[in-house]
Amino acid sequence: MKVLLFTLPCLVASFSATRSPLFVTRTAAHKFSSTSLDAATNGANGDASKKKVIVLGGDGFCGWPTSLYLSDQGHDIVIVDNLSRRNIDTELGCDSLTPIKSPEVRVQAWKEATGKDIKFVNLDVAKDYDLLVQLIKEEQPDSIVHFAEQRAAPYSMKNSKAKRYTVDNNVGGSNNLCCAVIDADLDVHIVHLGTMGVYGYGTSGGEIPEGYIDVKLPGGRDANILHPAHPGSVYHATKCLDAILWQFYQKNDNLRITDLHQGIVWGTNTPQTVLDERLINRFDYDGDYGTVLNRFLMQGAMGVPLTVYGTGGQTRGFIHVTDTARCIEIAINNPPQSGDRVEIFNQIAETRKVRDVAKMVADQTGVDVNMLPNPRQEAAENELDVSNRKFCSLGLEPVTLDERLFDEVTEVVKKYQHRCDPAKILPASFWNKKRAAECADLDPSSVEIKTKESA
Repeated sequence: MKVLLFTLPCLVASFSATRSPLFVTRTAAHKFSSTSLDAATNGANGDASKKKVIVLGGDGFCGWPTSLYLSDQGHDIVIVDNLSRRNIDTELGCDSLTPIKSPEVRVQAWKEATGKDIKFVNLDVAKDYDLLVQLIKEEQPDSIVHFAEQRAAPYSMKNSKAKRYTVDNNVGGSNNLCCAVIDADLDVHIVHLGTMGVYGYGTSGGEIPEGYIDVKLPGGRDANILHPAHPGSVYHATKCLDAILWQFYQKNDNLRITDLHQGIVWGTNTPQTVLDERLINRFDYDGDYGTVLNRFLMQGAMGVPLTVYGTGGQTRGFIHVTDTARCIEIAINNPPQSGDRVEIFNQIAETRKVRDVAKMVADQTGVDVNMLPNPRQEAAENELDVSNRKFCSLGLEPVTLDERLFDEVTEVVKKYQHRCDPAKILPASFWNKKRAAECADLDPSSVEIKTKESA
């Protein structure tokens, strides 16, 4: 089995809003191909043996390409999903820009393209507890990757129903997973996809460490504690609650857990999803689920002014979807030992201010930038200095923002632009009544697509 574990050093181990000129950018060399023959095995980067992996939430934006990547590397994959994200599409009246097939068609297409089997199980992690325990006992996984959470901060703030669903689904699912591993009586490594938002933005007083921070306790005592939580939405609050659950179950039951605090994901396809049209990844462009860079790239390709909230001075961490999959495998191959505290990685490539990202896209596409009232309750400006030394030391060479890589996303947008509903582009969820009032003049029907084809 070949496993993609890079041996080149990561030249920058922490990031601030201004990218270091020393940072290595993978651009043309990272263009998608129909194979993964450039993968390299390096046992020094952990146990690269084939593993049985259950991927919870494996039908989603990050879960699907990760499942394919892990399968491509030789791991035995079982996808578990209750298709809740597809149901939310129906609720919002907004489909993925890309036409995603059913899970059954997807895994059959993967079999036809590669000869590799992926099993799909329709199961609700937050509700079908007995079935979850049974599945773990039957499959005997080495690792369980946990993507099965409502992932959008705006949706989590949409209304009371969405807030309650996000808490019930995310926290209940994480608790069920821990209980199920204990009841199955197996030594399973849990890998959870968290978020950089657990730290807050600009609240650490310096570089954000990876999970744990050195502090001085009363009496001058030194301690290294879990970084204080500073959530900015109900979604982020559930990730903070997850982090507390992981700490408890590790301490109480010696569960082996890795928590990955990921930045904003951009990109659409991967070398695996381009093998067949039926394998295409979902692309969300709406105000609730569209991640900021993907939204900008979609808007730029369609001639729509970019929707920057507030001043655009928010600094955020970014990571390409291909690196999400690579980081998951690195985590799987480097599990904590029984009794070790929860392992925490910061899963980002770099940090950028939103207005700077908007300028990159505007310069490339020629569209205007619209500064809109901010629907979120957040600081207008913040700095963000983040460490990711752990993944770098294990061989990750991150993909960074580059206009040549933007081409892949814009090509996808142009191909499927007929599926876009422009009325879904503007923000539709507001953090509180004050923010809603400030955004009251936004008119979703005013958005017009002005591509070359429609000019």
